Amino acid sequence: MRLIIVSGRSGSGKSTALDVLEDSGYYCIDNLPAGLLPELAERALIHTELAQPLVAVSIDARNLPSHLSRFPELLDEVRSRHIQCDILYLDADEETLLKRFSETRRRHPLSSANRSLAEAIRDESNLLGPISDLADLKVNTTHLNLYQLRDTIKLRLLNQPEPGTAFLVESFGFKRGMPVDADLVFDVRCLPNPYWKPELREQSGLDPAVAEYLAAQPDVEEMYQDISSYLLKWLPRFAASNRAYVTIAIGCTGGHHRSVYLTERLGKALQQSLKNVQVRHRDLS
Repeated sequence: MRLIIVSGRSGSGKSTALDVLEDSGYYCIDNLPAGLLPELAERALIHTELAQPLVAVSIDARNLPSHLSRFPELLDEVRSRHIQCDILYLDADEETLLKRFSETRRRHPLSSANRSLAEAIRDESNLLGPISDLADLKVNTTHLNLYQLRDTIKLRLLNQPEPGTAFLVESFGFKRGMPVDADLVFDVRCLPNPYWKPELREQSGLDPAVAEYLAAQPDVEEMYQDISSYLLKWLPRFAASNRAYVTIAIGCTGGHHRSVYLTERLGKALQQSLKNVQVRHRDLS
């Protein structure tokens, strides 16, 4: 059995995540009382007609605070039954959450006559702390649209053909902000930039002309060797520590040339020695 627990602050994309999981064959339950989690897992094991049942539940601030505070012990009880359980925690910055609520005119579950929307959003972080602290995978949806969020969930959470740690090598541009869910970040803005070559400006690190230009730069090759040596040495130790997900982010200014080129090379090198290595280019979409 595989159980996925989806949580996060209101407006971060939990409904979208459940929709993706339901489309992928999961039996989904929204707003499950956290206290029922062990019983749900037990019943799914005993009564399901499937050889490998797939269940996803949403647990969020609509729960009783006393149930949320007990989440760590409830999770231990579920995992003691040898159930594969992943926790997906979605979040976004406060400005983005405020904007989303203003656009949809939805009522926040914690807002009241005595508590403003901004206060409710901040209080929600504290309330969900016991779940956030134990999350296997955190996804910041601040800069993701609906389709990008769907693709991210499919890539990170569902594309796991092998058990063990799922590694993601991701390119990004600093001008759109650093990925807050990255475990390791490498800044490659010091390298020669193809953007200043008019014939290469509109291309990306995926195009042969840009790749050839960067491959001919000694600093680029030196940077690649240093980063790949570090990752090949230390990522297996991340895996040995039972980490479910590790994100390696490679950043340049715009996220189109240098970071993309190096991410592609690093992804291919890591795939030779590690299972379940994924590659994503955040700012090419």
